[in-house]
Amino acid sequence: MSGSPRPRRPDDLTTPAPSTTSPATGRLRFEAVSKRFGSHLAVDGVDLDLEPGAVFCLLGPSGCGKSTLLRMIAGFEEPSAGTILLDGQNLAGVPPHRRPVNMMFQSYALFPHRDVAGNVAYGLEREGLRKPEIAARVAEMLRLVQLDPLGNHRPDQLSGGQRQRVALARALAKRPRVLLLDEPLGALDRALREETQAELRALQRRLGTTFMVVTHDPAEAMVLADRIGVMAAGRLVQVGPAAELYERPATRYVAGLLGDVNLIEGRLGEGGAGAMRSLDTPLGLLKALDHHGAGPAGAAGLLALRPERLTLAGEGLPGTLLDATYLGEKILYRVGMADGRSLRAAGAPGAGPAVGTPVHLAFAPEAASLLPAASA
Repeated sequence: MSGSPRPRRPDDLTTPAPSTTSPATGRLRFEAVSKRFGSHLAVDGVDLDLEPGAVFCLLGPSGCGKSTLLRMIAGFEEPSAGTILLDGQNLAGVPPHRRPVNMMFQSYALFPHRDVAGNVAYGLEREGLRKPEIAARVAEMLRLVQLDPLGNHRPDQLSGGQRQRVALARALAKRPRVLLLDEPLGALDRALREETQAELRALQRRLGTTFMVVTHDPAEAMVLADRIGVMAAGRLVQVGPAAELYERPATRYVAGLLGDVNLIEGRLGEGGAGAMRSLDTPLGLLKALDHHGAGPAGAAGLLALRPERLTLAGEGLPGTLLDATYLGEKILYRVGMADGRSLRAAGAPGAGPAVGTPVHLAFAPEAASLLPAASA
């Protein structure tokens, strides 16, 4: 019938389905997604829901499965099990060139024989867009990344930061619903990386495109992300905003990955998730919040405490000041305790006790977290 809509093929995702409400696009959902390479389980049962228009960072060391997860979204790998949905549509069987996503690699993969404008235009040319439309889109992208005066330059005439922006413009030129970024700033030096992080975040806010970023750098994830997913051995260990992961880590691994932390072992007292509980330690009976359910009474547990939450005080845990390091905005103290361990505490710059003198350490129980001792 002439009035019937054309049936959508399974691989026809480049144009969103018609909608009277025009919902935000770019929502990714993973349902029990796994990927196996022979006997190696690279991704293990990942469940995840990404809000459209946000920045999500996958954080973890090399080999934890984060890049494999990204490649499955792009279509370069197929899941061994589970489902990946984009705006409610199953991506299974959809080839990479039919997916409304684009991927920016760490190497940038710019064509050395093409100028900046030619690099940005490449994907649009492959799609068969008309030349005037391509020229307008390229000009728009170069203005967006502030490279419009350099359109006729070759990649070898650009700085590292400028090449990164060319790659970003090329990835955004096709107006993907989701932009995948695999270690996008890894090739930049520290100062340029910090500057580019701020530029990338501001650009994403202007566009409202869903960004999924893979990084091994906790500081980068905390700067860029609305939410962070920490991966270890193919599994998502914890997902949440940066502040939640930093202040309320679920495991020893997350606590150590997100920054400096003191860990004190002991035996858990009565209580459960959401309660203030005691931990019987060699330093005495300590209290902290159990955010995630550390375990039953009598089980081994850990108290996790950031150095900036542990301060020198008139009374508290007795120890001896071993050293004090000036770090500009703070002083980091290392205090030797009676059981032989040392704890790190932070204070404001200024005169403090001399190294070798007795001191006391104090903390607010709500500033510490209880973790299961065996947590990954």
